[in-house]
Amino acid sequence: MTNIANPEALDALSALSERYVFALVPGFKNSGPEHWQSHWQNSTPFFTRITHSHWTHRDIHFWIDAIRRLLAEVEKPVILIGHSLGSLASACVIAEAHPRVAGGMLVAPAEPMRFEAEDQIPHAPLPRPTVLVASHNDTLISLSRTQGLAQNWQSDFVDLGDAGHINSESGFGRWPYGLTILADLVARIEDGAAAQG
Repeated sequence: MTNIANPEALDALSALSERYVFALVPGFKNSGPEHWQSHWQNSTPFFTRITHSHWTHRDIHFWIDAIRRLLAEVEKPVILIGHSLGSLASACVIAEAHPRVAGGMLVAPAEPMRFEAEDQIPHAPLPRPTVLVASHNDTLISLSRTQGLAQNWQSDFVDLGDAGHINSESGFGRWPYGLTILADLVARIEDGAAAQG
């Protein structure tokens, strides 16, 4: 089914895709063909991707509006999988507590001030389960800043060490471990739903 070598996580996600939409939210300029988001989309049948026509604009609202359009089109709960600016936009939408949003995986969120998004991003706990994946030497944000975002949002925090911006330039092509992080998040969402009855 795929050239991403993580059969356990892929099997789990494939089964869960009957109940969830896994929505990729790329960052500024979209994710190139060697980016892990593109590999995930092209190598498996159960990832979808937001679309808009303004990938080279720095306005986070284009990303937020694209996510909202997707939410209006689907019938299943959505798990947002953002990278960089896409992580910030995903956090903004999750903060709205939209009934279609089940949670989010927020990878290498960019420094909000780089995109004049400081006033848009949430500064309080997010109402859905999230995991924030960060790097010590991300060129677009400091580790202390990502730790602060995770604390504000009450996101689980995954520290990848020296992993750059967690993109293809940093060696994250197919990124099989990312699928494990995603599967763990979905398991937590499932456990929370079961606990609520």
